[in-house]
Amino acid sequence: MTEDEVRSLNAAIRTIGMRHRALASAALARIGLAVGQETVIMELARRGPRSQAQLAVAAGCEPPTMTAAVRRMEANGIIRREPSAEDRRAVVVNLTDQGRGVAEQLSSVWRDIAEETTAGLARTEVSDLIDALGDLAQSLKGRSVPVE
Repeated sequence: MTEDEVRSLNAAIRTIGMRHRALASAALARIGLAVGQETVIMELARRGPRSQAQLAVAAGCEPPTMTAAVRRMEANGIIRREPSAEDRRAVVVNLTDQGRGVAEQLSSVWRDIAEETTAGLARTEVSDLIDALGDLAQSLKGRSVPVE
């Protein structure tokens, strides 16, 4: 790769990440969420009750960060913490009815973000982009900080 390609690639990835995060932040704020909370909600909606450690792995963050996020979400009525049926020392996190409602809204929020992100691309370009990004993510797997 030439120096120009290196600069262009890294600048594009950084810019896309920043702009996508800004879009996501604004869209999630409209339904009362901060970036990162949607990962917890989607994980709980998809897999059911989870420990905070399991949620931290799914979100790609440290357990203390997840503990703070869970506290905020519990205070907002989105999730609840309950004693584990298997381990009396452990606590599991689950969605409340309100949280399940938010989970249902997330599908359309992510669709809107994806459509806005790719608005200037033809359908074939979107398909090619999905393939290329999947390949890139796969090539980075195991070579960077672990993120699920």
